[in-house]
Amino acid sequence: MSLTNTPSVPADAPAPSAWEELVTAALLGTDRRTPPGCVPGREAPVTLLDTAAVETVRRRAGLKPARAAGRPDPAPEDLRPVLPPAAARRLARLLADRPGAGGGRRGTAPDLMELLPQWLATANDRGFAPPPETLPALLDAARGRTDLRPSALTFAGPRAVWLARLNPDWRFALRATPGGGAALPYLDDPAEVQQLWQEGLFAERVALLSAIRAREPAAARELLTATWPTERAEDRLMFLDSLRTGLGPQDEPFLEQALADRSRNVRATAAELLSALPGSALAARMAVRAGTCVALDHTRDAPTISVEAPHECDAGMERDGVVAKAPAGRGERSWWFGQLVEAAPLGTWPGRLGGRTPAEIVALPVTDGWQGELHAAWCRAAVRQRDGEWARALLGSPSAPEAGGPGAVSLAERAKLLGTLGAAERAEWVAGFIATHGLSEAFQLLGVCAVPWSGPLGRAVVDALNIARDEGSYPWSFSGAMGLAERCLDPAEASRLDGLLAIPDEPEDASPGAGGYWAEAFQRLVTTLRLRAAMIEELESSSPPPHRTSTQPPEAAG
Repeated sequence: MSLTNTPSVPADAPAPSAWEELVTAALLGTDRRTPPGCVPGREAPVTLLDTAAVETVRRRAGLKPARAAGRPDPAPEDLRPVLPPAAARRLARLLADRPGAGGGRRGTAPDLMELLPQWLATANDRGFAPPPETLPALLDAARGRTDLRPSALTFAGPRAVWLARLNPDWRFALRATPGGGAALPYLDDPAEVQQLWQEGLFAERVALLSAIRAREPAAARELLTATWPTERAEDRLMFLDSLRTGLGPQDEPFLEQALADRSRNVRATAAELLSALPGSALAARMAVRAGTCVALDHTRDAPTISVEAPHECDAGMERDGVVAKAPAGRGERSWWFGQLVEAAPLGTWPGRLGGRTPAEIVALPVTDGWQGELHAAWCRAAVRQRDGEWARALLGSPSAPEAGGPGAVSLAERAKLLGTLGAAERAEWVAGFIATHGLSEAFQLLGVCAVPWSGPLGRAVVDALNIARDEGSYPWSFSGAMGLAERCLDPAEASRLDGLLAIPDEPEDASPGAGGYWAEAFQRLVTTLRLRAAMIEELESSSPPPHRTSTQPPEAAG
């Protein structure tokens, strides 16, 4: 049958340029906009649809074929062993899960998308390659969640870059891959290295410098020195940052020269790197400056630290990285003082303050309200210099009051200080803190603990949740800690939680329905832990010998 004889199609069918008019009429409604070639009335909607159908056929029939594009190069081969079948099926289910749009209570079902980071970390640790058919869903998941990208791209392997070149939606994979996925030259070939360094794109040069720095720090520094004067300021900053890897005394002459750079950001980064070298000349200069500001006052009943902040920020201080202009609401003298103490080697202070240990120094009273400023600067110095003894002194006892005393630093500062300690010591300190102060203030601290949590830390979290339940606390205020427990608690703890699944008796002052929520939340926790145990077992069954491909430390996974 001819299209022109189709029922309900007007004789004066619209021209190809009328497609936009049809779309507009469909969006506004035929009551407000009469479609082209139609008459107003009850039949207008049917006529609109028939006309659009004819117009669609016309548009398709009139499409001129384009020149065929060249075939893409084949995807690179992934030589890693394939996933065990059970683990592959689990991955497909994790990627198919989507967060609920309705919000509200989650019920007892685990949040599968929140388990994907740990699954990826374990798969990367075992050295598996993904089934090719899961790569699009994996890249889509990483596109929506930046926290997934490092582990997802490691797991996806070389084919992620290949796919990203074919789909603009996955372009983040090119940005996240050193050099945009470009292959680096053989590093033992000086000619190829020099050619890429002189002629390569910025991302390729950053990747090259980082690779050489990890392998041979001196060679990377020499490569950078050769072109340093001609580099753009923003590029110099990025290149300078690569020197954090393998930073040592041999880098000091180059960094000293960078202190005179015309870019303030470059100067600040060079000063920061030099202050992380306790034996550097800059560290010695900062020690002298900070030493003139801090002294021991013996005229009082007990030894006391006295502080005399600098009265000016001279040119030498600015050259060594001290920022002269204080932020809004901050006094200039305290701003300068904090920067001096932060950059001074921590080994300066025992000799300056009567041969005392860091713990004894931190316990000393400080005059005129300077304790917070002084301790905060020492915290930053301990983190920068990775000094565990000073970190322990500033942390104080986990059972100490949250304000006052030797450990009078903020929770954010405590979290950074904990990062300088080993995983076991971190977990022990946080467990003690939770046992004393509960969970309401511990969320930041739990974020720096290794996953899965150690036995004592996991038990401290569960005990605190149980206490909150028994006290009839408002349950939804603990949803963050409960979600963290689902991801970080050792799956072996699941059997110990069976006694918490019953609905408890609610105290008179408890939130309405709190008992049911707590039972539901603990049921979800147990279900999630058992699911995590099954995930790990699936990945370890018939698995190859360990072959670490992830650059993420095991304790950071999850």
